[in-house]
Amino acid sequence: MTAQSSAPFSPKEIAAEGLKPEEYEEIVRRLGRHPNKAELGMFGVMWSEHCCYKNSRPLLKQFPTTGPRILVGPGENAGVVDLGDGLELAFKIESHNHPSAVEPFQGAATGVGGILRDIFTMGARPIALLNSLRFGSLEDVKTQRLFQGVVAGISHYGNCVGVPTVGGEVYFDLAYSGNPLVNVMALGLMETPEIVKSGAAGIGNPVLYVGSTTGRDGMGGASFASAELSDQSIDDRPAVQVGDPFLEKSLIEACLEAFKTGAVVAAQDMGAAGITCSTSEMAAKGGVGIELDLDKIPVRELGMVPYEYLLSESQERMLFVAHKGREQELIDIFHRWGLQAVVAGTVIAEPIVRILFEGGIAAEIPADALAENTPLYQRELLAEPPEYARQAWEWKADALPPCTNAGIEVQGSLQSWHEILLTLLDTPTIASKSWVYRQYDHQVQNNTVIFPGGADAAVVRLRPLEPPPTVNGGGNKGVAATVDCNPRYVYLDPYEGAKAVVAEAARNLSCVGAEPLAVTDNLNFGSPEKPIGYWQLAEACRGLAEGCRELATPVTGGNVSLYNETLDSQGNPQPIYPTPVVGMVGLIPDISKICGQAWQTAGDVIYLLGLLPTSNDNLGASEYLATIHNTIAGKPIKVDFESERRIQKVCREGIRAGWIRSAHDCAEGGLAIALAESCIAGNLGAQITLELPANQSTRLDTLLFGEGGGQIFVSVASEQQEIWESYLQEHLGQQWQKLGTVVNSEMGLGVLTSDNHTLIKVSINDMIDRYSQAIARRLAVHITTPS
Repeated sequence: MTAQSSAPFSPKEIAAEGLKPEEYEEIVRRLGRHPNKAELGMFGVMWSEHCCYKNSRPLLKQFPTTGPRILVGPGENAGVVDLGDGLELAFKIESHNHPSAVEPFQGAATGVGGILRDIFTMGARPIALLNSLRFGSLEDVKTQRLFQGVVAGISHYGNCVGVPTVGGEVYFDLAYSGNPLVNVMALGLMETPEIVKSGAAGIGNPVLYVGSTTGRDGMGGASFASAELSDQSIDDRPAVQVGDPFLEKSLIEACLEAFKTGAVVAAQDMGAAGITCSTSEMAAKGGVGIELDLDKIPVRELGMVPYEYLLSESQERMLFVAHKGREQELIDIFHRWGLQAVVAGTVIAEPIVRILFEGGIAAEIPADALAENTPLYQRELLAEPPEYARQAWEWKADALPPCTNAGIEVQGSLQSWHEILLTLLDTPTIASKSWVYRQYDHQVQNNTVIFPGGADAAVVRLRPLEPPPTVNGGGNKGVAATVDCNPRYVYLDPYEGAKAVVAEAARNLSCVGAEPLAVTDNLNFGSPEKPIGYWQLAEACRGLAEGCRELATPVTGGNVSLYNETLDSQGNPQPIYPTPVVGMVGLIPDISKICGQAWQTAGDVIYLLGLLPTSNDNLGASEYLATIHNTIAGKPIKVDFESERRIQKVCREGIRAGWIRSAHDCAEGGLAIALAESCIAGNLGAQITLELPANQSTRLDTLLFGEGGGQIFVSVASEQQEIWESYLQEHLGQQWQKLGTVVNSEMGLGVLTSDNHTLIKVSINDMIDRYSQAIARRLAVHITTPS
């Protein structure tokens, strides 16, 4: 007889907690008895993929996690890097995908609140937010509702809590129709003398519950986040938390004040799995136990039972371990900020989590069984790439109609190159995201140096509100941050695509003059239980690990979000594109020596760092191929890391020397889109001459819209031309090209071939109209473009 057959729960009840039959058998083996309802729920949330990474942990071990600037790596609430001069930066990325799919406003809002708690739990004051968002087609009414709700939720929480949203990315693709992705990254500047860790310590020390009250909202959110979405997911609205950004603002101030007293031994925010997660993780990391009395917990609803207390994901709550005898000192601080604070438990020697309720024991489980010694699944990797990938890799550019100087035939009619350029500028994935970021307060705290849309990465001044005694002032330093992922690349080739994600993130930082330092990643994938899903996850992790090693950007932590699949009405799972989002931070030694993507002055000389795409394979996986020819095929170009390191260093040095006046990387849409974006940003034109390659087989659309190769466009003042070209010759050899000059806005963007044929001639106003109105037009809203 199996343990399950004699269980006090039906198979359906066990499955409802997200547990497999064999996992239930393991629970019984570890406890030596059947669990009660509360304990079953605790195991359900803590053994979910969202909390224990049971499918991904073996793959994460290959990530580089150490380096000269790494102070805290994976395993804590956030990573911490050393910026020099006593300045330390905490940063982390998290997802709130499933909650945002069923309740977009609160799902996104509480995603912001959760990542901010990860930051200030370390003793850091949050200084910036970024987000990486994915939605289905913007032509779809449901997508419009999700999109508007998510943006409103991010805006509401970030604006109210007083942390600027300084950057991000938004993609639209049918692959995300039923399962949007909402990834939020936060940065914070350490404000306490010591980094606050989460491991409980000190037998007999009091355990404090602080922050908001506990209710039934967010019940089982961790398990909900580890299951596919279906037509019935709307019924899971109780699994979506409700946030209060004004209370969180008070919590930030109270926590930082409390940490500075030295009375706090350890701290943990109550995120996924709430009280269950915070008690078990603090106990397991400290090698001790925690006894917690639920009768002491402040509640907002009557009649709650242990199961509800333990699985509630009510927001803005924390658990502290305090030095014995100093608990009242901490309680007084939280009361002064209008927050709850009670002694709810004690650190005990026996390494268990013991939950008390109404005078009895409601749950008693070894802490390690919940938080550390959790199930681990070694999946079998496909012996060869799946059929969809092999078929896509067979694609060749010969399948496209032939090109002429006049354009290319698309669906039976000739389209000129400038018409194609305007069509791509009107594509929501490429188009201006001003409709989004105008809703965010990106200037609060008054440290945002480059506003959203102005550069390839966000730049924030490092100005501690209350510098710790060890800080030497920090000088004029800044931090740059970016979030990146081209999911189509990763779908078509997870290994090469993931390497390209890391390379682009580093390139974006280099384009503002920042030295890339470290990474936090958010792995958004489908089900790892399916061979294709696991192959995508495993290959992408391999690519991320290699990219981070090559560019010396260790991984300090992150988040894994699996089972991003939508069950259609027939019950067939539709997975998203594999989307490993990389959040990367970089150091700017002097914020007076940075640059954005906009052309600065007519007469400046435009250069390409890197080589023009000459292989027609560069059209594979491109936005041009997908949008204009409705084809998802080919492979992303392999990353040349030696070239990346060289080009990025030249760009950074050129910015710091004051030679480079603008820099913009060549990404989605290729050369033509990158040039257009710099024209639009600076309201200036450009006259470009493309040297036709000796290789006669190179197509014109490859030159204009091919992707990959790690190129960067820069503009340099004409009086600096000689010294700049001498520097280029010395450090890049033949790996650069002078392309043209910046011209007055009336001349627009002109792209000619070296044999004097005009490929593109388009006005600034036409580009601005398509680019700035693309999203608003689909939402039937008009945006006024600033003059």
